[in-house]
Amino acid sequence: MKGINHITFSVSNLEKSIEFYKNVFDAKLLVKGERLAYFDLQGIWLALNVESDIERNEIYQSYTHMSFSIDEEDYEFVVEKLNKLNVNIREGRPRYKEEGKSIYFRDPDGHLFEFHTKTREGRIKFYKDNREELEFFI
Repeated sequence: MKGINHITFSVSNLEKSIEFYKNVFDAKLLVKGERLAYFDLQGIWLALNVESDIERNEIYQSYTHMSFSIDEEDYEFVVEKLNKLNVNIREGRPRYKEEGKSIYFRDPDGHLFEFHTKTREGRIKFYKDNREELEFFI
């Protein structure tokens, strides 16, 4: 395996989703069809495919999500931006200050995203220092 090729999300309303990904992520629209759209999202190929005939109830119960890094000094700016765009921000799980700050939010179809201020390495270091019940392989 060489890495991520692309990420695809099923959406119910293509136009609404295109606006969401353009405005929230500053994604660059590359291709648009009747039932699909392709974006460049900081070098990630992001695809949207219309599936308007499926139920979307369980997605609101799941913690499955994608997280993107932001700088801690940009945290308040990003919260303000999402609020101005009327993005559905949801409360995150409780965490220690040393784990970083997170903003959880949903796209128009309920897919969960996170903007997070810490790196994987920073989180693992915190866990090594504070979570004896975890097993480490690095």
